[in-house]
Amino acid sequence: MLHDLRQNGGTDVPFTFPLSPIEIKARNHALVSSIGFLVLLPLGVLLARYARTFTRTWFWGHATMQFIISGPVIFAGWAMGYRLSGELGSQTLLDRHQKIGIALLALYVTQLLLGTIIHFFKMSSLFRGHRPPQNYLHVALGLAILALAAYQVHYGITIEWYFAFGDENPVTDHAMHAWLALIIVFWVLYFLGMAFIPRQFKSEAEGRRQMRAPGKANEATNA
Repeated sequence: MLHDLRQNGGTDVPFTFPLSPIEIKARNHALVSSIGFLVLLPLGVLLARYARTFTRTWFWGHATMQFIISGPVIFAGWAMGYRLSGELGSQTLLDRHQKIGIALLALYVTQLLLGTIIHFFKMSSLFRGHRPPQNYLHVALGLAILALAAYQVHYGITIEWYFAFGDENPVTDHAMHAWLALIIVFWVLYFLGMAFIPRQFKSEAEGRRQMRAPGKANEATNA
């Protein structure tokens, strides 16, 4: 990597060049996208994982986090990346990082639509007494999005930055440390939250019994 060394009180200090305007745009794109996919979306998943065990009104908090709060950040990060790819031109035209970015946005929108359909369009007559299979699909797709997003950020840090800009200004170790910390914290908390699944299923079964009882409101279970 390209460094100069300068003397500072007898100590050699690594020197890197200031970021160029386009490198600043790439850094901002990485930061905003990482916040959207590795901070906000996981918070929404954890909110659903824990809150649904204790209250039936968890859906609105989950929906607010995943769409109202996360959505603008995710779309802004994607738009920044799209504009950046235009400035870089054929240098990164539809490489792996861009293809994954397009796939992530498509999967995110699909997940939003799936969650909306599950909540507002009930099919209780088809799956009476059981959790509908689309609920499991919603969970699996959500976790797949987070896993792919983690890979995408790692790829951007370790490969895409150097492919686009060389190694004059290497990505700092702090970026990798932050990435690793976010991944570990989310998955540890998620798997700990799975301990509440028996209680969740018991609560959902009770809700289905109430739904079948005469005179009870038709309150179906949500994903």
